[in-house]
Amino acid sequence: MKGPANANPDRGIARKISPIAVSLVAAWTLAACATLGSPTVSEKNDNSLYGASQSNLTSLSEVIEKHPGDPQAYNMRGSAYGEAGMNEQALADFNKAISLDPNYAQAYANRGLVYRNTGQIDSAVADYDKALALEPAYAPAYLGRGIAYGMQGKTMQALADFNKAIALRPNDSEAYYSRGLLYQGQGQHQFAIEDFSTAIGLGPRRAEPLVARALSYLAGGNNSAAASDLDQAVQINPGDPKAWASRGLAYERLGQNEKAAGSYAKALNLDRQYAPALAGFSRVGGQTGKAYQTF
Repeated sequence: MKGPANANPDRGIARKISPIAVSLVAAWTLAACATLGSPTVSEKNDNSLYGASQSNLTSLSEVIEKHPGDPQAYNMRGSAYGEAGMNEQALADFNKAISLDPNYAQAYANRGLVYRNTGQIDSAVADYDKALALEPAYAPAYLGRGIAYGMQGKTMQALADFNKAIALRPNDSEAYYSRGLLYQGQGQHQFAIEDFSTAIGLGPRRAEPLVARALSYLAGGNNSAAASDLDQAVQINPGDPKAWASRGLAYERLGQNEKAAGSYAKALNLDRQYAPALAGFSRVGGQTGKAYQTF
């Protein structure tokens, strides 16, 4: 089992970390907090969580018209509304599902997810608590509550929930990724790298764990490993300015300023105001309008 979240943050990593890497990891950690509010892959893939797409709304409404007393139909339509970002409608459907079946654990977890997405973290935790009281082995609720605890700054509670989610569903990439973000936010980069590596092994076509692991590599001075991860990440998700800017930093620190400038330029093409890319492009002498080699 991994160490506690308040373990020595220097364990397993280089003790001297550049200010650039520190600021970039700090920026990622802040961004991760926002990301953690969104539905995770695990929640979307669960049979009862986000199981319907927006295209199903019409057919789901027709089902409800025919079966107005079916809580599962409201839960499914609420999931579709949630995925479409229609949070008020989603809450209304989950409320209806719960009123029809007060013991519907998945509906509480779904409603908790909407509360989490809308910044109502206390309400989200209360719903996850209810879901777990009804179904103690429901892994997505532990994952969701762990993320909510993390947003509240309750590190130990979040770690306990991520550990439980992993114990119940050991092949869940998202649970390892979420726990890795928690370790990373605490400066425990070796633990973070281990969790990100497991997440990557379980979900190799996801860019987020690759970017996250690269940032922990950068924090520890392993620039070559970071560059390798970011090479993969930008090919999987070429629309992520954070990945391109992080790649720019990795190649800048490797002394490959052509690739660094190209990566920073890619980030700026996606977000012209992205501060790490602006600063990096300036540091390596980037010139607007010039074509750079990126690979």
